[in-house]
Amino acid sequence: MPTDLRPASTGRAARIAGLGTHRGSRVVPNDELVAAIDSSDEWIRQRTGIEERRWVGPDETLLSMSVSAAGRAMDRAEVTADQIGAVLVATVSAPDRMPAIAPRVAEALGATCAAFDISAACAGYCYGIALANDLVTAGTADHVLVVGAEHLSQFLDPTDRGTAFIFGDGAGAAVVSLSEISGIAPVAWGSRGDKWELIRFGEDQTVAMEGRQVFRWAAWDMAPVARRALELAGITADELDAFIPHQANARITSEMVKQLGLAADLPVADDIRFSGNTSAASVPLATERMLTEGSAPSGGLALQIGFGAGLAYAAQVVRLP
Repeated sequence: MPTDLRPASTGRAARIAGLGTHRGSRVVPNDELVAAIDSSDEWIRQRTGIEERRWVGPDETLLSMSVSAAGRAMDRAEVTADQIGAVLVATVSAPDRMPAIAPRVAEALGATCAAFDISAACAGYCYGIALANDLVTAGTADHVLVVGAEHLSQFLDPTDRGTAFIFGDGAGAAVVSLSEISGIAPVAWGSRGDKWELIRFGEDQTVAMEGRQVFRWAAWDMAPVARRALELAGITADELDAFIPHQANARITSEMVKQLGLAADLPVADDIRFSGNTSAASVPLATERMLTEGSAPSGGLALQIGFGAGLAYAAQVVRLP
């Protein structure tokens, strides 16, 4: 019998029943970007771990990527649109400030349920999983669709040496469903609004980031959050089957692994190499890659954590679909 991750007091429990993704179709290697920032492929790899990133092709949009990922997640969860009780879309790159894109995603899927956006940047997907878990365990819905999607390439200054090469486009979706045993542990989350200026859209609507300060915050302040998530799940690090942090920077991930004292053979997500930083889509894209490649087992326990603009952060232990 699988370990139960402390179900809610209502007696209802939830799990991730299906996962789906869509990566931008255009592969953009470092060599394509280095001239504009007077850099090199080697410099980018050493600084971030990124070898290439995915950007949208001419026929792709935030909506189309979201719907594609969501449809795949629903197929794998064997859930139809009329069964979905809510659609949550985590994004900071929606084409319109109003309305939210979530109702359009729901409509494209054939659903008329509650639908709203989550603006928590790179923590958005983990926020969405926490909210979906609460909706299901409270009895509000039996199935909730969570989408993390970004089209950040449209907001990049190609001459900005600090951001031009970092971000990518893509979408990841999960169906959170009623379950006999709990597959989603309580969330450890929070924010640091006093540091809101460190990652933002500038006056020209391109991404602006204070890279060194963000690195220090993420690399050292997120380890205690991850430890708290393990405590809330009632497990220890040696019971994990995978570690799936937001794909912000390979050096941040390495520092977190070190601080958490994770086993040397524990599978750790490294989708940053191929996708870049996809913000709210980062964790589900990395999860899908690990499951597809077999480095993380279906049914295994994974610690996932998202952190970024806001500054917002969230972590929880989940059972992989």
